[in-house]
Amino acid sequence: MKHDIASMRQHYANEALDMASININPFEEFHFWFDEAVKAEVREPNAMTLATVDAHGMPDARVVLLKELDDTGFVFYTNYTSDKARQIENNPNACLVFSWLELGRQVRIRGKLEKYDEEKSIQYFQSRPRDSQIGAWSSPQSRVIEDRTIIEKLVAETEALFEGQDTLPKPPHWGGYLLVPSEIEFWQGRLSRLHDRIKFKMQEGRWTISRLAP
Repeated sequence: MKHDIASMRQHYANEALDMASININPFEEFHFWFDEAVKAEVREPNAMTLATVDAHGMPDARVVLLKELDDTGFVFYTNYTSDKARQIENNPNACLVFSWLELGRQVRIRGKLEKYDEEKSIQYFQSRPRDSQIGAWSSPQSRVIEDRTIIEKLVAETEALFEGQDTLPKPPHWGGYLLVPSEIEFWQGRLSRLHDRIKFKMQEGRWTISRLAP
């Protein structure tokens, strides 16, 4: 290996995250952090790792994009026949991780996934570029294919099917998922690896706040 991975270190010297100043509503705090990531021009600030578990108890993870956020939870869109969708159907417990390295920040969110409102999924789908709509109709996501010509053929068939239509109907196999959080942890990198970690946990209908050791 060309690089000495063990010696790679990042020295964090960022602002403190403390219990006195953090917003008591974790969604509001997340909005504040997200806005700061956007202002700092973090590349794809809405990219988040989604971790799920398959039917054999094996964890799985991939990066998806946050597309909506309100005081209910975090929304992303995908193919409902994909591996991730089958895992979610079998076990809705999941975790999201946002990593904004430029700011020395991370947010971990644990909770349950449920299918998102169908009308909102339609609205979002039809707001996407037409090429993306074609792609959603064409791709048998997560399925084994012999080579890329299979996808190119499916795209051509979809183009022919919807020729002359600027906006396509939403495929029945595509839509949103909403992660309703039960825990949200904010991590702020600090000097000497003495990082700040503040965790929100939903208990009996309200958020409790605690500090965790780094």
